[in-house]
Amino acid sequence: MFHGSLSRRTGLVALTLALAAAAAPLAAQAQETARPRESTVIVTGEGTAEMAPDMALVDLGVVKDAKTAREALDANNKAMADILAAMKDAGIEARDLQTSGFAINPQYQFPQSSTGENPPPILLGFQVTNTVTLRVRDLSKLGEILDKAVTLGANHGGGIRFVNDKPDAAVSTARARAVENAIAKAKELTAAAGVGLGRVLEISETSFRAEPMPMMRAMAKDFAAGGAVPVATGENSYSVVVNVTFALGK
Repeated sequence: MFHGSLSRRTGLVALTLALAAAAAPLAAQAQETARPRESTVIVTGEGTAEMAPDMALVDLGVVKDAKTAREALDANNKAMADILAAMKDAGIEARDLQTSGFAINPQYQFPQSSTGENPPPILLGFQVTNTVTLRVRDLSKLGEILDKAVTLGANHGGGIRFVNDKPDAAVSTARARAVENAIAKAKELTAAAGVGLGRVLEISETSFRAEPMPMMRAMAKDFAAGGAVPVATGENSYSVVVNVTFALGK
């Protein structure tokens, strides 16, 4: 009898402990739910920083037409080979030259019919397009390079994008200004509401981008005076947007 009673008491104790252990998280959760949520203010900050570009990405293409695809390709190959050789002579390294487009297209004439019929198209010849993208690291040579390429047969493309090899410094400055802007907005909002501003609870960056800001420079005049293509490099503007959550003070 004594042994059975002891076993039952031991079982009851174990059950009680198990129930207590299971109830503890629920009690903690209920306490957490009952606790009022911290009041916050969420603001968006924006910051920008400018940096003069140190490189240019240029698209240069050659388009040639001929009766046959072979003739068009040969003419195109000759002009593009001359352009690539000139680019290398101008100091453009092989790593900064990349073929970005190539196409062979038949050229048709679609005759008009007075009878309402659709006569078959007439094959006039073929057109070959070859495009190369080059990275110009010495911007002082850009106008001369463009002029030389056109002289040697470049007759298509010509798109130019001014970029920075390492924009990290400008992006960091823009990021700091974005956070400063967010803090200033938060202080303005809380002051208007008559409450204090507490600590930062969360901060996130949503985006940054580079936007060209055209700005004439003295070297553009130098290019024109030298007979080369006048070029204005301007500045790149890097923009950063951040979202910041602050706790409200008392």
